[in-house]
Amino acid sequence: MTSAVRTLPRRVYLSGGMEYAANEGRDWRLTLQEWLEGELGWSVFNPNQESERFFAARYPGLNFRSVKESDIEKFREIVAQLVDIDSHEIAERSDLVICYWDEGAARGAGTKGELTMARFFHKPVFMVTAIPQHQIPGWVLGCVSVVFSSFDQLREYIESTMVH
Repeated sequence: MTSAVRTLPRRVYLSGGMEYAANEGRDWRLTLQEWLEGELGWSVFNPNQESERFFAARYPGLNFRSVKESDIEKFREIVAQLVDIDSHEIAERSDLVICYWDEGAARGAGTKGELTMARFFHKPVFMVTAIPQHQIPGWVLGCVSVVFSSFDQLREYIESTMVH
């Protein structure tokens, strides 16, 4: 563990594709969460983990993705609850949003909504993407504070500007 000290209490929301992403975006989120919590002492809102808690508490054993085809109204009701949880997190608790923009994020809608919420509530958004910026929707770029081409670049930036 490094001797990094946070300059302010930080809570980070990890935004990115889930519905159309490989392994619902779990891999990059877990790696980044371990670094943010372990090295910086920041707290993290990881939507994968929060969704797992939500389903375990309210819909144990439910195959959520299959409900989209079998009962669209129930699916919409469940998604509305998830949107509420995530929106409140960004608006009321998170200080910063880190977004991984890939094909999964581009195909879905949640990431775009999360970035819009962050922009509206004046939360900085750090985006990591390998996609050329001219191929990213203008609305999305308008919500982003800083763009990085790799997670290593993001980590270097945070360590050099947000911790001492």
